[in-house]
Amino acid sequence: MEYRTLGRTGIRVSAIALGCEGFINKSAQEVKADFDFAIDRGINFVDIYSSNPDLRDHIGQALEGRRDRFVIQGHLCTTWENDQYLRTRDPKKTIESFDSLLKQLRTDHVDVGMIHYVDAEKDFHTVFDHEIIEIAQRLKAEGKIRHIGMSSHNPLVASMAVKTGLIDVLLFSINPCYDLLPPNEDVDVLFDQQSYAGALHNIDPAREQLYALCEREGVAIDVMKVFGGGDLLDQENSPFGCAFTPVQAIDYALTRPAVAAVMLGCKTQDEMTAAIAWCQASPEERDYTAVMTHLDRFSWRGHCMYCGHCAPCTSKIDIAAVNKFYNLTVAQGEIPETVREHYKALEHHASECIACGACETRCPFGVQIIESMQRAAQRFGY
Repeated sequence: MEYRTLGRTGIRVSAIALGCEGFINKSAQEVKADFDFAIDRGINFVDIYSSNPDLRDHIGQALEGRRDRFVIQGHLCTTWENDQYLRTRDPKKTIESFDSLLKQLRTDHVDVGMIHYVDAEKDFHTVFDHEIIEIAQRLKAEGKIRHIGMSSHNPLVASMAVKTGLIDVLLFSINPCYDLLPPNEDVDVLFDQQSYAGALHNIDPAREQLYALCEREGVAIDVMKVFGGGDLLDQENSPFGCAFTPVQAIDYALTRPAVAAVMLGCKTQDEMTAAIAWCQASPEERDYTAVMTHLDRFSWRGHCMYCGHCAPCTSKIDIAAVNKFYNLTVAQGEIPETVREHYKALEHHASECIACGACETRCPFGVQIIESMQRAAQRFGY
């Protein structure tokens, strides 16, 4: 298993993590068996958005006696009414549901208290200008929440939350399809095939800016909707008309700036195994560009996707890393101190490029790498 630091929280989490969807409608024994399977394979991170009391109780039983081996991301603002999960902004219901969460999980705290599902700007102000954020901060002061997070599908609203300085973790939807679309307050747009009916080119700027902002501020991203609800794994349902493997989709998400982990709602241990396979996968197996190139309506032409096809560099420059750090400075309009230090730590720098052009012949997206190395050298000074 690969472990990454969850941004400025300092917590080490498994890159492959569990969403709770896979445990719904299972018995306590089945849930425990799944957690045994996950723990044996190094998974130590779970997201629990659902307010289903049976689900929470089963997870609590599965983690009893080994709570300290798991990082729990539990959601605020979800409630269980009339046998269904609902989002709420009611302060009383929020507190009651969170107190129940701790009891059902048999713990006195969650590591990340995730404010649930904030996609609209009006809702953002409801959360951050009124009682919900105050409740989250009070729970943090009491030690019941160690770090505050927020989940969203809208990069503009997510950026607003990051800029408050109050959240340490962002649960955000990332995959190659969603990254093409402009911001929208209606999450259903991401799932609508009509959203992909026209030509789309390159990652939407608002999404790139969000990822760069999180990287700069030390706000970790853990990723939901990695497989687009399963559509990306199915040739008929994929907007691209061809299917990704689980390993390819996971690698795409994990190579975005600031991403620490992917939250996967694995329903079976076979699905868990397919996801964990990313850890030992070869570069060829991880290669998501095999799906993303030569598409009629979708293009990333001229845009570095950090896929690594340009390697090996004659001068041993990590071209993908240089491009990532340079792009972060462009998105931020400055050179953040953290990015400057990451660039400095590279063994070889952009100024060492000898303009041989070998990398450009291997790039599937037609990036003018020689020019990008020159720009990076000018930007960083070496």
